[in-house]
Amino acid sequence: MKYKRILLKLSGEALMGDRNYGIDPVRLADYASEIKNIIAKGIEVAIVIGGGNIFRGLAGASNGMDRVQGDYMGMLATIINGLALQSALEEADLQTRLLTSIEMKQIAEPFIKRRAVRHLEKGRVVILGGGTGNPFFSTDTAAALRAVEIGADVLIKATKVDGVYDKDPLIYDDAVRFDQLTYMEAINKRLEVMDSTALSLCMDNELPILVLNLWDSDALRQALYGDKVGTLVSG
Repeated sequence: MKYKRILLKLSGEALMGDRNYGIDPVRLADYASEIKNIIAKGIEVAIVIGGGNIFRGLAGASNGMDRVQGDYMGMLATIINGLALQSALEEADLQTRLLTSIEMKQIAEPFIKRRAVRHLEKGRVVILGGGTGNPFFSTDTAAALRAVEIGADVLIKATKVDGVYDKDPLIYDDAVRFDQLTYMEAINKRLEVMDSTALSLCMDNELPILVLNLWDSDALRQALYGDKVGTLVSG
């Protein structure tokens, strides 16, 4: 396998399936099955999940809500999604731990780097909720930060398309896909791979980013074997 330890970034929207909001149990079960397959191959898996299927702080701010309050609501939404994903993974007979940046003793462990790494070494799926614990930072930035902290070999961003395009392929038929990009190309071209803070953090720490379509059941497996799939953003 090309990678030993990965951090998988899932958007909240990825949990909606074909719905307009909320959580689709069928989609959760599909993800759990896919993750179980990679764990069986000896890969250590950490997951950062967004909360956009429930609430977005930026959207709340645009409607007159205090941005800080909105962002904290978004962080809580990521923890709700983390609990749902944890339940689905445990239904698939996987051992999991939910770690959060906002302390919630009744439902999760606080995020401590050494604790997270130890769980990974024991073969547990580590779900990281609550973003960075600070307002004004996206879950992209949280994913980059946690990936660097736990020493992940790659940050895999799961999307609904098979890589990074110069424009939205779901709207434009002539959109061109990139097989590989440098960090600076992704930043300068404003390709929306991740936000600029997350990209800069990955660049400074030489953490590669792989963007792929998790709706394609073979994409993640191919990536872990080192096959060319999706778009690789690196130095």
